[in-house]
Amino acid sequence: MALALDALRHGWPIAFPGAFTLLPAETGFAEPAPPHARLMLISAARAATLKLANQRAAAEPHAPVLIRAAEPFDLASARAIADPALDLAWPLKGPFVAEHDDYPAEAAAAMEMARLAGVLPAFLVDPAPGAEAQVVLASDLAEWKRSTHLIIAARANLPVAASETSEIIAFRSRDDLREHVALIIGTPDSARPPLVRLHSECLTGDVLASLKCDCGPQLDAALAAMAQEAREGGWGVLLYLRQEGRGIGLVNKLRAYQLQDQGFDTIDANTRLGLPVEARDFPVAARMLALLGVRQIRLMTNNPAKLAALADEGVVIAEHVPHRLPANPHNARYLDTKRDRAGHLL
Repeated sequence: MALALDALRHGWPIAFPGAFTLLPAETGFAEPAPPHARLMLISAARAATLKLANQRAAAEPHAPVLIRAAEPFDLASARAIADPALDLAWPLKGPFVAEHDDYPAEAAAAMEMARLAGVLPAFLVDPAPGAEAQVVLASDLAEWKRSTHLIIAARANLPVAASETSEIIAFRSRDDLREHVALIIGTPDSARPPLVRLHSECLTGDVLASLKCDCGPQLDAALAAMAQEAREGGWGVLLYLRQEGRGIGLVNKLRAYQLQDQGFDTIDANTRLGLPVEARDFPVAARMLALLGVRQIRLMTNNPAKLAALADEGVVIAEHVPHRLPANPHNARYLDTKRDRAGHLL
């Protein structure tokens, strides 16, 4: 699976034996496009955005859509279908006809693999087997997602501004290049549940102090709360999860920002990209806590999905600690959307 994801990032084709060979529309560089490439595989959300949804897509709203063009695609036309940034530059797309998809499991796996690779979920389809394509099975993805193989790879003392007595612990998975970390503030005490925050990586908010989201202030406030907890004899655990953009990756998050500048909210922006609104892996946080020997926590969050996901993994939530911060003029709509459309407790 790691090789297949790497292939998508590099623009190389992947092949599902017995089904089809796929070339990622965004990163693919083969010119000309695969011979007779009159088929494209796109997400249902992107098909709906382009008004390409048909009766089958309406009946199966989350199923990828296979479309056929009258003339073979080239990479330029394929990218125009994949990327909403090109909707104005290429306003007329089609005509297309929706094809019956004989390989729904492979199509769904391809969409998920595109997200994991951080590329747009759109592929040129070649029904012929690709001799030089990276071979992958739909079952490979399912097995990869079920994998619980996670280890503590390194740990060290790390004085931070919030607390000079903290320890950082890095976690590594065999098949996942993302390396999550935990920051422990205070002295671990098995008799006292730690204050825990699941914080998803946000380069723009955490590092560049972006005002478009509340990530940076939430991170700072969580660390400050844990430091105060340590001063009072308790302790805290910050789980920093490498899942940028709610799991869609940095590049796609910035594409969503561009759509937000056009007036779309954070949910509709993801949908126009053909990507999930929420794609983070919260169970990985439960596995991190288990490796730290933590079974019971006080969780700082406004997101009910985090509470449910950890509870489903057997983590005991001793207390739910709200983590609300004031809005600013740049993120007020974003926070309203999280409250009104995503169910966050704000």
